Amino acid sequence: MTTRTTIHARPVQLRSRRRWAHAVALSLAAAAASGLAAVPAWAAGGYHVTATITVGNYPEGVALNPAGTRAYVINNVPNTVSVINTATNHVRATISVCVGPAGVAVSPDGGHVYVACEFSNHMSVINTSTNKVTAAIRVGSAPQGVAVSPEGARAYVTTWNPGRVAVINTATDKVTATIRVGGDPLAVAVSPDGTRAYVTNDQPGGVLVINTATDHVIATIHTDSGPNAVAVSPDGSRVYVTNGQGTVSVIRAATNRVIATAHLNPGLDGVTVSPDGTAAYVVNWNTNRLSVISTFTNRVTASIHVGSTPDGVAVGPDGTRIYVANQNFYIGSENMVGPPGSVSVVARP
Repeated sequence: MTTRTTIHARPVQLRSRRRWAHAVALSLAAAAASGLAAVPAWAAGGYHVTATITVGNYPEGVALNPAGTRAYVINNVPNTVSVINTATNHVRATISVCVGPAGVAVSPDGGHVYVACEFSNHMSVINTSTNKVTAAIRVGSAPQGVAVSPEGARAYVTTWNPGRVAVINTATDKVTATIRVGGDPLAVAVSPDGTRAYVTNDQPGGVLVINTATDHVIATIHTDSGPNAVAVSPDGSRVYVTNGQGTVSVIRAATNRVIATAHLNPGLDGVTVSPDGTAAYVVNWNTNRLSVISTFTNRVTASIHVGSTPDGVAVGPDGTRIYVANQNFYIGSENMVGPPGSVSVVARP
């Protein structure tokens, strides 16, 4: 069940903060078992934070338009989307959306932004030309993650109760199919050719592979415990999954098998892959860091301190900048409105 609280009689989404508490427990257990330091002493490797942008409270995620000119950040309080001009690093608009935004995706043409909202059981559709919500689509109970197919014709939304994936026709803003996946589905990513959708699921603990032509689950790939976020490489050959216990599972898409495991610290969340496919970027709640994983060696090559309790991560289309959404969450702030969240802009060397 999702932990909830109330601020001014309005429910507040606590999905990531629930994972934070779980990550803390995992971190303590791992430290006791292995004696590892809480923060490894990785070099920054030339990566550095070039700007910190204040957004709304408890940002849950960030997504960029294909041109890289706008970043869209979902804020859990007060249920808004911050629109960032990436040329100036300033918030140029704030858009009210449905209650409890948990997932965000931008259409391939940049014309629409899709926001899945846990507490309203809806997905808001934003027209990026007007920065207005043009539709509210009921997708099921407690929606979490959202992804758009590469041609933009379909959107996929995970819903917790019951565990399903809703398929939306983006031309009509209607749900055309509901795929049963069971358990607790969180994030979703679509392959570059649009033939597969990958869904992280805490039960049974792994990734479900959906054939998008038939809308059926065709494989279950078991990863380490607490799978959170998922990303597909630009060529579609690899799938990267962050696990709460502190690992990243690397999956070969052709065989649906885990071929490597990168070891970091417990508390991993968001993941994305660079446009050239050479690096995977992972954020860690416990260490407040963005880790860079070489996709050639599957080893961490750099670790950069960003804001407090980072949750989401996205990379620009030219690969030179990475955007990290920081919740700036602290223990006890689940019962009150905490400090404003922020977006760290990290330059790639």
